[in-house]
Amino acid sequence: MRETADSIKQYGVLAPGIVRPREGGGYEIIAGHRRKHGSELAELSTMPCIVREMDDDTAIILMVDSNIQRENILPSERAQAYKMKVDALKRQGARTDLTSPNNSAKSRSDDEVGDAMGISGDTVRNYISLTQLKPELMEMVDSGKISLTPAYHLAALKPEEQTMLLTAIDSEQATPSVSQAQRIKKLSHEGKLNDDTMLEVMMEQKKPEKCDLTISGDKLRKYFPRSYTPQRMEETILKLLDAWMKKRQRAQER
Repeated sequence: MRETADSIKQYGVLAPGIVRPREGGGYEIIAGHRRKHGSELAELSTMPCIVREMDDDTAIILMVDSNIQRENILPSERAQAYKMKVDALKRQGARTDLTSPNNSAKSRSDDEVGDAMGISGDTVRNYISLTQLKPELMEMVDSGKISLTPAYHLAALKPEEQTMLLTAIDSEQATPSVSQAQRIKKLSHEGKLNDDTMLEVMMEQKKPEKCDLTISGDKLRKYFPRSYTPQRMEETILKLLDAWMKKRQRAQER
């Protein structure tokens, strides 16, 4: 935001925000919340805006489209945004069907929403499923403690089963892997998930992830003198990484 404010202070707001009139007076921002906050930080009293008349669903769709492309958006934010857009498009489709009797009943599918955003319909559905997670589990997904793929499976659990999972996570001080999440989901569908079976799955030792990394010599060559052999390059890289790790450890201890 500080970088945004500095840019606005120097060049102004280059892209106007989009607002709509409010019934009680004033305007509601649909797109441009960050620009407004940046303008305030830059101590500007006004910001250029385009005023449009639009209903709630159109406003939701425009708001989602203008914000979903931001970098560093949390999984919970993306999940909620996709759900808001899908619900709004379905309501729009339902209203169109009511006012157009010659058209067969249709609603925008998740696949169509995905196509418009350049992703698959399955990705849209998976993200929307995350809105079923309990807040504590969603926080773990946002923080990276639980990866997205296992989270998609865990979202299918009932609220009481998710509570059992949280107890098991706290007990074992570990989060489920993909295979564990799949087993937990399967047990739930079979009606066999309880405190004992949940703990049994969570107590299983995770298989260490395979870590194969290859960096071509062409990419590394520019960082070393021509006289360095591949073996000497490798030794130097490991020494630098060792020094970097020790520096991080000292920083964490302060």
